[in-house]
Amino acid sequence: MDCNPLSLTLCGVPLQNPVIAASGTFGFGHEYAEIMDVSRLGGISGKGLTLYGSSGNAGMRVYETPSGMLNSIGLENPGVQHFVETEAPYMRSLGPAVIANLGGHCEEDYLEGARLLNEADIDILELNISCPNVRAGGMAFGMLPEPAADITRRVKAVSRHPLMVKLSPNAPDLVAVARACESAGADALSLVNTFLGMAIDVKQKRAVFENVYAGLSGPAILPIALRMVHQVAHAVRIPIVGLGGIASAEDALKFLMAGARAVQVGTMTFAKPGAMLDIVDGLSDYCAEEKLQNLQEIVGMI
Repeated sequence: MDCNPLSLTLCGVPLQNPVIAASGTFGFGHEYAEIMDVSRLGGISGKGLTLYGSSGNAGMRVYETPSGMLNSIGLENPGVQHFVETEAPYMRSLGPAVIANLGGHCEEDYLEGARLLNEADIDILELNISCPNVRAGGMAFGMLPEPAADITRRVKAVSRHPLMVKLSPNAPDLVAVARACESAGADALSLVNTFLGMAIDVKQKRAVFENVYAGLSGPAILPIALRMVHQVAHAVRIPIVGLGGIASAEDALKFLMAGARAVQVGTMTFAKPGAMLDIVDGLSDYCAEEKLQNLQEIVGMI
């Protein structure tokens, strides 16, 4: 019998706790493994991948905002084949569940990327149809139910891995998109990705980012992300991984109570590299204080 009160399964994959490093904020674990015990995490979602790799966007990439940050990285990454050969084995050696995050500029990029990832030793494929800071593809697939369902169905058909679809909060009807992905075969959903935002340099009289718009993350978005997770949790039956501004164990508990089975932590890791381990400890303390046999008892109680 598992006596770990934080343990759970996600898409049939055992996790030692519900705290997952969010894609795009943790690389593939190399840098953080030098300064923290990454083996204590529940999972790691690797840097967002594209089929052939990308150098990312030019110009300003990160801009601090009140209680958050804007980013326009543009999916800089080494490509799927490099990940399969080099990064996936390294991530596996770290201990937590391995999640590969796959983006794309067109449908064939997604499909070929998923086929290549069949050769990788990963636990879950996170299908990113919600990136707001690439010029083609990205968020476009996640804005409406029909294209979201179509790409989900097609990737599911070629992938041997459980499929978790990452949703955009910028969709006009996020619940409809979530239901469409569930109907198309998604095994889980992760939400939310960053909100579309903007920054202006008043001295230079121009937009800060070359793409003009960028993705807003951090504590500023938490109340809206929490509301969206709650709405989607009441609309679908598949597991949800909640993210959006989580900075503490209390924040994580809010997402669990709203219906998320696990959480991802991103922006706070930049400000405090050990934040996720503090969250794990805080969740463990909460179970002891509330005399919970397993933290999953509180999932969806709101």
